[in-house]
Amino acid sequence: MVKKLTRRFYTGDTLDIAKKLLGKFLVVKKNGRICVGKIVETEAYLGPDDRAAHSFKGKRTPRTEVEYNVGGYVYIYMVYGMYWQFNIVTSEKDKPECVLIRAVEPIGKFPISNSQFPKSNLKNLANGPGKLCNWLGLDKSFYGEDMTKSKKIWLEDRGVRVAKKDIVAAKRVNIDYAKQWKHKPWRFYIKGNGLVSKK
Repeated sequence: MVKKLTRRFYTGDTLDIAKKLLGKFLVVKKNGRICVGKIVETEAYLGPDDRAAHSFKGKRTPRTEVEYNVGGYVYIYMVYGMYWQFNIVTSEKDKPECVLIRAVEPIGKFPISNSQFPKSNLKNLANGPGKLCNWLGLDKSFYGEDMTKSKKIWLEDRGVRVAKKDIVAAKRVNIDYAKQWKHKPWRFYIKGNGLVSKK
């Protein structure tokens, strides 16, 4: 049974949400196409106390403003001037936490031409945060979308359950600037899944 995730899912403990997102389905509707990816890797950021988070020390800018909403909103930003990073705001209002979606398993229709991405390369379409945004067509136009109400992006529960024993916890990626916080095991992925960005 397919069920669209409601606000309640996004407003609990961020680390728990980062694990529960594994096996959920990200649905994006753009330019008349619906594309779906099963989430296989996530990364949690825990707000003002987390040196790796954009909201560290309560930093509040036009870019991070959406993080201060109640959970369920899209926080998307660009890195290195070329790669979009898709995050889901979590927790309660004025508690700026989020989960970065690092990899999805492509399901169903593919929005990019087969000549550009032949079937042999499908496993490389979305095994990284920048890649999945490119494949799904995610960009600044999705910033601030409420995933509980949006008609162009949402999450679905399709009955896939990932057992605790099949969830791997590891250090987050590319956050050496975060000092001791870089060692937190706040990246989660499905054990044995070939589409994880980094094992």
